[in-house]
Amino acid sequence: MSILFDPLTMLQTPYLFFTGKGGVGKTSTACAAAVALADSGKRVLLVSTDPASNLQDVFGVELFNYPTAIKEVPNLFAANLDPESAAEEYKAKVVAPYRGVLPDSVVASMEEQLSGACTVEIAAFDEFTTLLTDEKLKAQFDHILFDTAPTGHTLRLLQLPSAWSGFLDESTHGASCLGPLAGLEAKKVLYHEAVKSLSDEALTTLILVTRPELSPLREAARASSELKETGIENQLLVVNGVLTSSINEDEVAKSFVERQQKVLSQMPAELQPLASYSIPLAPFNVTGIESSRAFFAPVQGDSDHVQQVEVNADIPSLEAMLSDLEGSGIRVIFTMGKGGVGKTTVASAIAVGLAERGHRVHLSTTDPAAHLEYVFGDHSDQISVSRVDPKVELEKYQQEVIRQNAESLDEEGLAFLEEDLRSPCTEEIAVFRAFADLVERSEEEIVVIDTAPTGHTLLLLDATQEYHKEIARSSGVIPDSVQHLLPRLRDPKETSVVIVTLAEATPVYEAFRLEQDLKRAGIPTKWWAINQSFAAAGTTDPVLSGRAHAELNWIQKVEQNAEGYVVIIPWKQSEVTGYEQLKELSAVSQSRKSG
Repeated sequence: MSILFDPLTMLQTPYLFFTGKGGVGKTSTACAAAVALADSGKRVLLVSTDPASNLQDVFGVELFNYPTAIKEVPNLFAANLDPESAAEEYKAKVVAPYRGVLPDSVVASMEEQLSGACTVEIAAFDEFTTLLTDEKLKAQFDHILFDTAPTGHTLRLLQLPSAWSGFLDESTHGASCLGPLAGLEAKKVLYHEAVKSLSDEALTTLILVTRPELSPLREAARASSELKETGIENQLLVVNGVLTSSINEDEVAKSFVERQQKVLSQMPAELQPLASYSIPLAPFNVTGIESSRAFFAPVQGDSDHVQQVEVNADIPSLEAMLSDLEGSGIRVIFTMGKGGVGKTTVASAIAVGLAERGHRVHLSTTDPAAHLEYVFGDHSDQISVSRVDPKVELEKYQQEVIRQNAESLDEEGLAFLEEDLRSPCTEEIAVFRAFADLVERSEEEIVVIDTAPTGHTLLLLDATQEYHKEIARSSGVIPDSVQHLLPRLRDPKETSVVIVTLAEATPVYEAFRLEQDLKRAGIPTKWWAINQSFAAAGTTDPVLSGRAHAELNWIQKVEQNAEGYVVIIPWKQSEVTGYEQLKELSAVSQSRKSG
């Protein structure tokens, strides 16, 4: 991992796809690579298909869905494709023929089927397919870089012959990607050519961007395997944000380095064969051309000129959130947020805090870290813990839906159904059903649930019930526990959602989108938790202090959005494990509540 990433020597193909978990630095890496290639004399087009794209912030210019010249960087052009707008147009086109023909509730169900991440991704693929197959555009540029690549799931769906058959018009099963694929027939040849280009090693390189953290590395491993299945073999791994040493003896920085090195020594097997490169941790946000030019070799700073960041010296503890939850009589608490932000830790801290107040609490998580069961089992009779295994629940749900559809589908239809049921949306529904059963059984305890469903999934389940009432068929059987839980989740006297984020651009923007998604579903949100904050950690390391200063803007944005109902949890020098450490975490967390 000691080899630094150099785009000039490592990026040779005309098409360059950057992919990875939200918040790992895909956009920063893609922008810096585009600037470096353009500075070397190559003609470069950088295209973002990320709904939360901040390309415009980086380059300081308004971008559109066509190439716009970046004046400060000769040879560089950028485009910002808006997949959400494209998804709305796509949805309108697919649903239009059924308006006035089918009952309104059925049309509403179709619209919700087309409102999720799958549709946005299909629409994004539709947008950049045009760029991949445009011969004039290819002739104009030496490199076309894409910020956010398609998932293996989407590409496999596009490769299945049944995606182009009448099966789509004839079959209704579960909440999945079938709906989003309903309008693809006209693009069959174009999509085939695009998928073919992606698997050509002379044309395409896939850059898997990650951080030296467990969750992003697992996501990169999963993406690598899925995309190899579709024929995209030309992959390389870029680990962003590596801190190799600290200039001074700052304990936070030393712990940070040790934790990173430990994670990297346990690299997932799927990633080990790949060529791997690193990018040093930058002490700044990538906004502007000069920061993009400095991104691959940032100046590490001077330890004699470090100003320690203080969030607020007089802020109450996590007790403010716990008192509010307790006083409101809340029975079901969800921690929501993107992977890698620390939902499990926050959920555990809430459970411990409530148990310390004398409440019986049940904590359920999808975290594979089984040590939680051991910790809580040995240290508190007030807390019971369960772990829902997403793989087990997904397999159970898949088998149920396939069994229900087996007699009505031919072999090709079943193959498509099996692939369709591998979507992230399907897993979310399967896990949600398990949680619903859990909550149904836990009337006597406060239930704290880590890894909750999105608003889209909840609306989809709700719409599916209406669909079932209208035309007497449904996407598999919706258990009573799920039907009972949906109204409970919409009751602010019974349910509370804590949104967990990091004080960085992508996690914050994604959390804002999650909040809007939940509002659509009628789910109340109130408290926010900003986790792993360097601004609250008291570091004096030059690089980490730079990161701390960069956090302040995002902390302010979250505070304003949450109307002050915010808890800030410092970055901890050691991993938080065990009842006592969780109790301590609750005590040192910081909370702001506007008066």
